[in-house]
Amino acid sequence: MLNAMLRSRWMAAIGIVFYIAASGTVHAQRYNPEESVVWQQLHQTVFEQRPINASANNTIRLDITARAEDASIVPVVIRTIKPQSPERYIKKLWLIIDNNPSPIGVVFNLTPNSGRADIETRVRVENSTFVRVVAETNDGSLFMDVKTIAAAGGCSAPGGADDGAAVGRMKFKLDEAVELNKPTLAKLMVSHPNFSGLSQQDKRVQYVKHLIVSYAGKEIMSADIDFTISKNPTFNFYFLPTEIGELKAEIVDTNELKFETSLAIKPES
Repeated sequence: MLNAMLRSRWMAAIGIVFYIAASGTVHAQRYNPEESVVWQQLHQTVFEQRPINASANNTIRLDITARAEDASIVPVVIRTIKPQSPERYIKKLWLIIDNNPSPIGVVFNLTPNSGRADIETRVRVENSTFVRVVAETNDGSLFMDVKTIAAAGGCSAPGGADDGAAVGRMKFKLDEAVELNKPTLAKLMVSHPNFSGLSQQDKRVQYVKHLIVSYAGKEIMSADIDFTISKNPTFNFYFLPTEIGELKAEIVDTNELKFETSLAIKPES
């Protein structure tokens, strides 16, 4: 999970930025992504000013709408260009939304067992902002893709009356046959309100904070998650079946409630 000391450091460092953004003087689309004060602080505190390749088209691509129809449920797609292999793989992905109350929305930890490092999910966006994905490969290199989105109120939007009615119910969905040694796309659906605590009508704070997915006892990916992820989280990801096994997901929320689901898999040869 996100290191508590590191989290407190960058939150303290960028606190003033949220005041500026709220005052209406920050408009993400009007300046270069490198000039974002939030990003400058994150680059220093999280990435220790390490060089980041901004021409990431040969490694990763971020797809997100330019204008949100519903800022509380914004689809985000992270595409990777090359497959995962033991020799070269993406080991970590940061999804960062500069002007959100908590900019680091989720950190994915990946392994070669995923086959591909592509991820899809849905996020809340509070203000018009830059959205970034930063990828770290197993040799320590960093790559980034950046997009902009016009949005308002996604993190502070009120929840529905039935939120929390089925907390922790989880289900896998596979849209295609599973073939041996071929990266397979899976969808994990989680029933959870992911209360942010920012709504004027509902101050509850309870959200999924950690996810781990494994296949045949081997870790596929894990994720450290914030309330940036929309209610009823969904995660599309790949896994590489090299044998008969069980696809398993485990989550923990901020109330320390733990849930899991599994699916028996018999790949076709």
